[in-house]
Amino acid sequence: MNHVIELRSDTFTLPTPRMLRAAAEAPLGDDVYGEDPTVTQLEETAAKMLGKPAAVLMPSGTMANLTALLTHSPRGGKAVVGAESDIYVYEAGGASVVGGIVYEPVSAAEDGTLPLDAVAAACTVDADDPQFALPAVLSLETPHNRRGGIPLSPDYLAAAGALAREHKVAFHLDGARIFNAALALGVPAATLAAPADTVQFCLSKGLSAPIGSVLAGDEASIATARRYRKMLGGGMRQAGIIAACGIVALEEMDDRLATDHAHAARLAEGLAGVSGLRLDPEPPRTNMVFFTVDTDATRHTTESLIEGARSRGVHLAELGPGRLRAVTHSGVTADDIDRAVETLAAVLAAAPIPAW
Repeated sequence: MNHVIELRSDTFTLPTPRMLRAAAEAPLGDDVYGEDPTVTQLEETAAKMLGKPAAVLMPSGTMANLTALLTHSPRGGKAVVGAESDIYVYEAGGASVVGGIVYEPVSAAEDGTLPLDAVAAACTVDADDPQFALPAVLSLETPHNRRGGIPLSPDYLAAAGALAREHKVAFHLDGARIFNAALALGVPAATLAAPADTVQFCLSKGLSAPIGSVLAGDEASIATARRYRKMLGGGMRQAGIIAACGIVALEEMDDRLATDHAHAARLAEGLAGVSGLRLDPEPPRTNMVFFTVDTDATRHTTESLIEGARSRGVHLAELGPGRLRAVTHSGVTADDIDRAVETLAAVLAAAPIPAW
């Protein structure tokens, strides 16, 4: 079978040979006791890169986000979140199920920002009126996945942080791809993280580690998050095997994200010339390219394009009704990008595969 071009997500990245060697050679201990030196090294490195006093290794970004919300909100408190955010759409309502936290979704603008007047309204509640959940935490996402992978600007994040402090609510930043956002904006990741009380990022997306995310923040918040991590079953023993891959990811893979962004731009340029496709938005800002099928110009639907591409070895995913997302990463080469464009053009030029 021909080489499969995997564009559904950067979670399909595979660990590099150096990551596997590092995992095999890592000094290990029991991290639940705080005695795994490789985990400690990863947490210290990540905290420094994000400009925070402390950090904790988590098995996943979902758990990192959940422990952050649990850390900042009492039961019955309110989390103000984006209506299209991953934390609201894709994380199984964990804060409500596990923590009794009430989500208040706010619609995001096309650039991924939550209008600050709407955020302020959601954070303004009469504390003496018992019928309202009291606001406890604001959560934002950068880059915003379902808003085209657009990074939030440092000025916007600073304004959101100031608003949160004004209303005495905590500010959590879901920065799953924060290093992509920082690269796109030309600023250090610490600049984007600075206004937030806590911030999480994924090691297992564009950074190409096989497992793990990191939650960073002040020492008290991270200590509380460690307790919730244990409660949720996330306390791992010789986790240095995971952390070793994460250290390599932070040392080596951050610098190569620029290649992923360049490949996304190359893909968008190619798709713009394919009859029957429409970029939305354009151009890509990070490693995600979004597009739709122009049903007026082709016999294909979103579903038939995905199936036709898959049959030819190109994997795509729908993200939201009728919207396709292609994500570049370390497993995708420039030649793969060109082949993907040629494949999609060929699919659209052919009759759709019948659905049986």
